[in-house]
Amino acid sequence: MTKVKTLANGLKVIMIPMPNSLTTTVLVLTKTGSKYETKNINGISHFLEHLIFKGTEKRPNSRTVAEELDGLGAQYNAFTSHEYTGYYAQAEARHFKNILDVLSDIYLNSTFPKEEIEKESGVIIGEIEMYEDTPQLEVWDIFLNLLYGNQPAGWPLIGTRKIIKEIDREDIVRYKKKNYVASSTIVVVAGGINEREAMNEIKNKFKNISESKKHGKVKTKDIQKKNNVLIKNKKTSQTHLILGFRAYHATHKDNAVLSVLAGILGAGMSSRLFHRIRDQLGAGYYIKSNYDDYTDHGYLAIYTGVDNKRVSEILHAILDEVRLLKNILVSEKELKKVKNYLIGNLYASLETSSSRAQFYGLEEALGKKLKAPQEHALEIQKVTATDIKRVAGNIFKTHKSNLALIGPFIKKHKKDFARLLVV
Repeated sequence: MTKVKTLANGLKVIMIPMPNSLTTTVLVLTKTGSKYETKNINGISHFLEHLIFKGTEKRPNSRTVAEELDGLGAQYNAFTSHEYTGYYAQAEARHFKNILDVLSDIYLNSTFPKEEIEKESGVIIGEIEMYEDTPQLEVWDIFLNLLYGNQPAGWPLIGTRKIIKEIDREDIVRYKKKNYVASSTIVVVAGGINEREAMNEIKNKFKNISESKKHGKVKTKDIQKKNNVLIKNKKTSQTHLILGFRAYHATHKDNAVLSVLAGILGAGMSSRLFHRIRDQLGAGYYIKSNYDDYTDHGYLAIYTGVDNKRVSEILHAILDEVRLLKNILVSEKELKKVKNYLIGNLYASLETSSSRAQFYGLEEALGKKLKAPQEHALEIQKVTATDIKRVAGNIFKTHKSNLALIGPFIKKHKKDFARLLVV
């Protein structure tokens, strides 16, 4: 049974016992990401994530940190999103104290040597260049910029070359001090654990965490009055595009319905879009749909890569499927299939201690009510065909539609694509 406790200093602890697990995962999250940034330090959350592993007074450099974790047989990494940053390690259950010691040390005591900041700046610029060389990834930055424009939700999570070059040690230290505080921090422990021992260790390791007030973020403006298109002209052999619609925030009552709706459209090789675009039209290797939700906004996205000459044709086909969901009830047979697919994949994705830790940690970071996987499954089972049609009618509207694409198109094509976005 999952247990949540807030300590006297404001730190939140989530315990997820898995009696049959041979491993234990420790995940340390801060409810801090790119939406907490200002324009002049855009990308600093991700930059800070890189630098956390560069050493502490106890472990003076990145090699010391890595050798210790490798010596425990641990799998470890970090990630940054718009609203949270996480650091985790998974190892044999008997190494719990060791991995907690390492993670708490780097989270609380990183020294940020100036020379490491300068070197890592080059690494991140290389990462930016990698994204720019991969249209399938870069199109997501185009899409978010289209949706949210010049506000944190619309800026590139990784930052820009110019800003990354200008961020210095003082910026890093100041940002960490504002955001890596007790009231923003969640420590998740999943797997083979002794709960009392784990709690005592966490209290001890995080007893000196700052209790300063958490730095806030600006509320995302999520308003749209007409359909939008944003093109990045690039000489490519294939156009990568995202067709997206404004949807719901993380705690909205219809998110389970939205997950089933997205599944009907593009989850699995029997989904409507996969069958239409790949099987029938032979137009592209991949096509998927999913929805992303945040504390104050969300969207449903359909994404694919297709022959440059067939973009208009494929958009017509995708929009046909979108309109069908608005106008015709899904059959009970298809609804049952998609529900089974989603629930089966949910359970399969939670088999390991690391996946279980991340699942609950991110739910907490987004302010959701923590629920057992079975509760999520029950919510999915309750979704009806009428629910799907109702939510499709709310989401799929012409003035909420957005098309981002990377390909050999120029400004004059924008009006042509906009005319197609009628739902």
